[in-house]
Amino acid sequence: MTFTKEEQAKLEYSGYRFVGEHGHAAAKTCHWTRKSIKNEGVCYKEQFYGVKSHRCLQMSPAVPFCHQKCSFCWRDLSQTRTEWEGEYDDPKTIIEGAIKAQNNLLCGFGGNKKADRKKLEESKRPTNAAISLAGEPTLYPEIDELIGEFHRQDFTTFLVSNGMYWEKLGSLENEPTQLYVSLDAPNEKVYNELCNPQIDDGWGKLNKTLELMPSFKNNTAIRITSVKGKNMFNTDEYAELINKADPTYVEVKAYMFVGSSRKRLSMDNMPRFHEVNDFAKEIADKTGRELTKYSEASRVVLLE
Repeated sequence: MTFTKEEQAKLEYSGYRFVGEHGHAAAKTCHWTRKSIKNEGVCYKEQFYGVKSHRCLQMSPAVPFCHQKCSFCWRDLSQTRTEWEGEYDDPKTIIEGAIKAQNNLLCGFGGNKKADRKKLEESKRPTNAAISLAGEPTLYPEIDELIGEFHRQDFTTFLVSNGMYWEKLGSLENEPTQLYVSLDAPNEKVYNELCNPQIDDGWGKLNKTLELMPSFKNNTAIRITSVKGKNMFNTDEYAELINKADPTYVEVKAYMFVGSSRKRLSMDNMPRFHEVNDFAKEIADKTGRELTKYSEASRVVLLE
């Protein structure tokens, strides 16, 4: 069982396009993809890592499934299942469908005078898969093969994980180009309050993933979603966890007051850029890292 027709329709209304037969995979055009096509700015991932915004495919193979119900998640969490249920589509079907869905979503730019014709043409052949749209991608039974198939089709891959399924991450034969692990709390108490794990020992599982991260050959990143009044403190504890994971990058990013998170948090929980920057600097000082790049528009800071 995945989404009901009503649940799926609600997500499609907000810009999702489900692909395949079984209703668990989807693509959604990123705000920055559309901006880039009109030469009105690019995603911080282009500024930080060189990923071309107009050629980035934002997708997920596991939209209905996640181990956590984070209070800062923009999704309607009443729809989330914590374990995989039912049949699933194969990686080739998902990738083909996601590319087609993105092209359909962007076809309106053909009549837009502001569209950069070269970028619009290039956007039809995306080169990076941001496997991060919604849900926990490691719950998709064929995540390893999905990454491998993207690579065979000359994509780079950015896989974003909550770190709960450390066994799956540890057994990947196809490493993503960059593995992101969400670290949204300095300790177990804050983690339980903010991330609301739906499985036993979520904090222990996350720590196993942090211990595993140094074994990855490709780039790794820790992402901290900064929620004002909820998790922007105890930087000594964050530093200890980051040092254990020893990632290539640390991204410190503001929580954004959007979607269903507005029912769980308030506008006051969305930090300003200078607050994110100050928090990031404190973490940088305690981990021996440098603040190398930032995007004020996205309220995100990069530590290396």
